[in-house]
Amino acid sequence: MSKKSVFPSAQAGAETAPTADCAFPVATTTEDDGVRFLHLGTPWVQGAMRLRKPDAIELEYVRMMMMWLLFKDKPRHVAQLGLGSAALTKFCHRYLPETRVTAIELNPNVIAVCRAQFALPADDERLQVRQMNALDFVLDPANHGTLDILQVDLYDEEARGPVLDTPEFYQACADCLTADGMLTINVFGDFANYDKNFLAIEQAFDALAWLPEVHDANVVGIAFKQAPQVDFEVLFARAAAIKSSLNLPARAWVIGLKKWMRDQQ
Repeated sequence: MSKKSVFPSAQAGAETAPTADCAFPVATTTEDDGVRFLHLGTPWVQGAMRLRKPDAIELEYVRMMMMWLLFKDKPRHVAQLGLGSAALTKFCHRYLPETRVTAIELNPNVIAVCRAQFALPADDERLQVRQMNALDFVLDPANHGTLDILQVDLYDEEARGPVLDTPEFYQACADCLTADGMLTINVFGDFANYDKNFLAIEQAFDALAWLPEVHDANVVGIAFKQAPQVDFEVLFARAAAIKSSLNLPARAWVIGLKKWMRDQQ
């Protein structure tokens, strides 16, 4: 499951996934101005895809969740908790050819609609989409120490959450990372969510930073298993390379991180 932002015009003409598991929220889609939106039976947007650019990342906050590229350009293994419209999964699979990609999604209806309507490719030697609980994944000792990057965007059909937000959950996320691994996360909802998640993540990670709030009160953070040495000249150079090779607005991420560090002083 994934993200949030109400798209008022998106309710009209909603389409249901061809097959649905009634034990889970139904996956529906709408379209507006060349963009297909994913919903879980409510007006809340759980993801989006521009039809002419199915492998591009449409939503700004989702693009922000790739800011770990500033610190690691060739991860061996990236995982997403919460498939959404598969934007992160597809992007990493297509544009990071040396990277293994794993996506964890509890709702089988989301996986089905992503395969049918959001251009999610079939599993292969580099891609695995697993239908399971994200908490079970991060608690499994077999996954500990195996991930370079973990991207977390876990919300229910009413955009409540994150649905997993305890210190124990974030510690398990940290346990899954390699020594220099990183976590990116989207936090949205009631203001109480922010402080609760900030504090829980800080307990499990060596360093944490947040980018400025974007549309609909989404706030994206990056947590480091081991605090990096930050050289902003280097980061701006890396941002330029990311923009050139992947067309991601990485310079804005560096500016946001620089502001975060200045505000903490």
